[in-house]
Amino acid sequence: MPTTAVRRLQRLGQKLLFDSSYYWYTALLVLLGDTLLIQLVIHFVRYTEIDWETYMHQIEVYLRGERNYSLIDGPTGALVYPAGHVYIHRFLYAITDSGRNIRLAQHIYGGIYLVSVVLMSVIYRKAAAPNWLLLSLPLSKRLHSIYSLRLFNDCWAVVSVQASILAYCSGFLEIGTILYAGALSVKMSNMLYLPGIMVVTCKKRGLLATIGHVATIVALQGLIGFPFLREYPWEYLAGAFDFSRVFLYKWTVNWRFVPEEIFLSKPFAKGLLAIHLVILVTFLLNSWFVDLRGSFATIIKAIKYPTNPPIALPVTSDSVVVILFTCNIVGMTCARSLHYQFYSWYAQQLPLLTWKSLLEPRQTSGTLVLAAVEYSWNVFPSTNTSSLILLIVNSSLILLIFLSGSGKSRAIQTKVQKLS
Repeated sequence: MPTTAVRRLQRLGQKLLFDSSYYWYTALLVLLGDTLLIQLVIHFVRYTEIDWETYMHQIEVYLRGERNYSLIDGPTGALVYPAGHVYIHRFLYAITDSGRNIRLAQHIYGGIYLVSVVLMSVIYRKAAAPNWLLLSLPLSKRLHSIYSLRLFNDCWAVVSVQASILAYCSGFLEIGTILYAGALSVKMSNMLYLPGIMVVTCKKRGLLATIGHVATIVALQGLIGFPFLREYPWEYLAGAFDFSRVFLYKWTVNWRFVPEEIFLSKPFAKGLLAIHLVILVTFLLNSWFVDLRGSFATIIKAIKYPTNPPIALPVTSDSVVVILFTCNIVGMTCARSLHYQFYSWYAQQLPLLTWKSLLEPRQTSGTLVLAAVEYSWNVFPSTNTSSLILLIVNSSLILLIFLSGSGKSRAIQTKVQKLS
């Protein structure tokens, strides 16, 4: 017979896993455990130089007064990120002894990682996720490496966009847009969220307000990049927002099974873009803009009355989270090339998406999905098998999210079910 102490521990464990009133205790334990883990990684796993030296060299060129983006480069290439990246790494350059204090930089990035865990814990709560789902957050080997051993600039963009998602699902749309603009000023990849942000703002505020939010994002990019735009506008735009950029085949994680000549071809890129747009429109018409009158009637109302929200029922925070997460994974799946650091863009979103798509990670199917994705991102260099697995899993997850109707608010789903 178990002792009284053991029974109490069992009851406490059950509450930490399944009792929503214990959610923040579980989140705190996850955070403390991950704090210890990130410290162990920093102190006992060898740091690997990839882009940090290039970032610092580019900042040195910038500090010498150069504002022409085409002339700001480093050991691994030219500066290809917007001005927000420059300002962040100007600060890091100053406090890490011109980039030489790698250990301090690792601790800073470790702190950024922990901020991401906190933000995702709050977002999970907003999405009504169960306590046990939080246990999935610290499990990625690759994610810890991206933050504390590789020092990629993606980490800053990810945390900023997470903060914007939290603001959007909390109803603070203006703050969300400002934070999103900040994320976009670090890395152009955050444009993957823009269609979802437009859907959310339109559903909550109407079409005219959506146009205003997009204009604000554009204006803030101009403001942030002004020192470069003022002197060399075309060089800045071509470098920081290069939509025609072709990644090297040798680094691709997601399309290794495609022959290199096809991978580099324009028809392949255009085909992926077309698929991306088709998937987004499908979600828009069948999930994101569904109301009691139907999606087309809702869209017509949005156009006819641009100052009013077109959705009659409340837009819940969990539907906002799923719309934005889904928009991101759709964009990643259709991306022409994913590099290893890009895993940070959605690694912490996958547990919630598997749960929302009815593939709970505590069940075999959900666990296999997360394990397959983690496997694909840890095979280096990528292989035909690993990249094919990644494509199949990502595509399957998108399909399951669509079939589950997770992008609809609970209020809409309940009303539709009663009418059907």
